[in-house]
Amino acid sequence: MDENFSKHQSSVNLKYIDVFSGCGGLALGLHNAGWQGIFAVEKSSDAFSTLKYNLIDRNNNFQWPQWLPKTNHDINEIIANYSKELELLKGQVSLIAGGPPCQGFSMAGRRREDDDRNKLIDSYIEFIKLVEPEILFFENVKGFTIGFKKDNKRGEAYSVYVVKKLEELGYDVKGQIIDFSEYGVPQKRQRYILVGTKKGKADFFFETIVKNRATFFKSKKLDDKTSLSDAISDILQSNGSVISPDTKNFKAGIYGEAKSNYQKLMRKGVKSSDAVVDSHRFAKHKEETVARFETILISERRNKSVSDACRIQYNLKKHTIVPLSKDEQTPTLTTLPDDYIHYAEPRILTVREYARIQSFPDHYEFKGMYTTGGARRKIDVPRYTQIGNAIPPLFSEQAGLVLKEMI
Repeated sequence: MDENFSKHQSSVNLKYIDVFSGCGGLALGLHNAGWQGIFAVEKSSDAFSTLKYNLIDRNNNFQWPQWLPKTNHDINEIIANYSKELELLKGQVSLIAGGPPCQGFSMAGRRREDDDRNKLIDSYIEFIKLVEPEILFFENVKGFTIGFKKDNKRGEAYSVYVVKKLEELGYDVKGQIIDFSEYGVPQKRQRYILVGTKKGKADFFFETIVKNRATFFKSKKLDDKTSLSDAISDILQSNGSVISPDTKNFKAGIYGEAKSNYQKLMRKGVKSSDAVVDSHRFAKHKEETVARFETILISERRNKSVSDACRIQYNLKKHTIVPLSKDEQTPTLTTLPDDYIHYAEPRILTVREYARIQSFPDHYEFKGMYTTGGARRKIDVPRYTQIGNAIPPLFSEQAGLVLKEMI
């Protein structure tokens, strides 16, 4: 690396705040790209406990100011109680990263304009106004770019509203749909990425992240495309199982031999003596469920929801049941593990397999409950949901490297 560039990088302010941080997928990628967190804003105690364990307690990625309790926070509570402290951060924060929750905009869920979470867009704008970072990095679902329908007319998309508001604050703004599968992630996951900058052109981000891909893949020894078997074939249930370390009445999986460079990358930092894989707890399926899954794996198309004939045969009411393909990337993972059947074994995916598909390394440990149901779904953020909502760290690391170049 050029010596002058290296010196320049060390003198540059690479400090950021992570808003709506979830369990830390974006923060982990930024950390790996050389950024230093100031603090993170996350409402869910479940998701924050995962971020805290991995990125505060274990590696001190976040400096954390004394005036802010080191716990989960709602962004509106921070704006109401600490606006003066936020204003004092002006000129000290190069980047605000993260986007408001996407459930209200998602085409995969109950897309609703009156979803309260949609109002968090205005809280995000207010936060930007108080801190005035040099750069913004914002992620949301594709549905964020599509207006809600009312009286057979489609209204203005929230993405247009956000761009307008940020431009009023003096940012050059560019938004684009990006497919994470093109960045080494074994999942076809399209997301709206928005970048704003006070200096230069926001276009630079999108041009450069594409240009840098080949070099990044080479540095990680990755291929252009990562299939599902590339991601998880070393942690099959057929490797054997032990009693789950965190749920005694369940079985957990152990490591087999790493079969791909992606698997070797995911296993970096895990001691070879750690035969049990973190959060790799297998579901306890009924015999008839296993038999049904076996039939589906033999007879149904892969990476597509099951046929009408199959639904009639088994009287299936569930909206989505997808038998996964071994040789392709998965469709976009939702927060519901029951939506997918493992490509080679008649079972749903484990939390760790979800994490691998989202490119979380195995040393990243997940906290909280594995699943939840009923009315608790609106409150709890269990492990599957934390991962399903996350930005893949492999993509956010690439984003972090480009954002460094923009400072």
